[in-house]
Amino acid sequence: VTANADQNFEFPEKNWGTYYDPSNIFCGKYDCYKILGFDYESWGKSPPDKKDITQSYRTLSKRWHPDKNKDRGANDRFMKINKAYTVLTSNKLRKEYDFFRERPDEYFFKYGSVIYSYKPKTNTVVVILILLIAGSVFTWYAQKNRWQQIANRVVKDAVDGLKAGEGGSAESIELRNRAEEILKKKREEMGVDMEEWKFGDSTIGKKSGKGKKNKKEMKTLENEQLRPIIEELVLEMKDFGAGFHQPTWRDILVVKMVTWPVVVLKEIAWQVKYYSRRLAKQELNEEEKEVLTKRAVGPAAWEAASEKDREDMIGMKLWIMENLQEWSELQELKLLSSKEQKMYGRMKKKQLKNKANKSD
Repeated sequence: VTANADQNFEFPEKNWGTYYDPSNIFCGKYDCYKILGFDYESWGKSPPDKKDITQSYRTLSKRWHPDKNKDRGANDRFMKINKAYTVLTSNKLRKEYDFFRERPDEYFFKYGSVIYSYKPKTNTVVVILILLIAGSVFTWYAQKNRWQQIANRVVKDAVDGLKAGEGGSAESIELRNRAEEILKKKREEMGVDMEEWKFGDSTIGKKSGKGKKNKKEMKTLENEQLRPIIEELVLEMKDFGAGFHQPTWRDILVVKMVTWPVVVLKEIAWQVKYYSRRLAKQELNEEEKEVLTKRAVGPAAWEAASEKDREDMIGMKLWIMENLQEWSELQELKLLSSKEQKMYGRMKKKQLKNKANKSD
């Protein structure tokens, strides 16, 4: 057997053949034999022995040694020649290599088919830092968006002048009142008579070339003048409760990751204590009643409630489903107008009467 030592000097890879080795156990996509100049298909019953392989290796390694060959691909080719030599001079590796040549299914069963392998070119610490910074920016803006959604709703309700029975919240009503006071002072500074403004007699309340504005037009104009004041005032509201607050350093991902274990451990400890007391058939204490009520009504409703409302919620035992349903109906009823509340009351009385008749 003679090695083909005269294989193409400039691009030897084109003569290296192919082999199914996606996991790079042997010589990767190239044929180890052909790398060293041998043809597996042509030697018949006289395969190259270690002496032939060593002789071919020495010739090729001298040609492609990086210290002697300044070609751009010399180092990579030299490493592949070394790999081929290692495989073919090891009895175990060569036997396995020859076995898998025509049995890719067996190769797949043992080594899998990972065609691509990830080789990080960037420092892992740098990558982690970039991900943490990106995650922190995202959580900061996500919290800002949560606050902004509530702020937009409060501004809308305040500009529309919604009362408590019309869907207005305590925050929107407060903003409206403050904005009206500021607007009133501005009008006084401008020398606008409030009575004239109220009845549309002020020049501010007139359309150019037209008569006085009607009540609807006056209301619309006033709302538009109040809007920028309300939008400025809402920025002073840092926290609407229930987690809807303006973002702070506590909302960035890194801080949350540090505090999450503490929060989880506290929750687990509370649950263990709670169920231990239930197994001991002890009465609910004040802390447990408060936690159960908060979970029943939700954090938003709990944070928005006054101290008196919270005491009433706890007293109603809202952790019991029937009581919670009754409370929910009462909250919906408060949003209705006086007329709608009366209609609702008559409907409930009729339902109770029908229920009593059926039971009789």
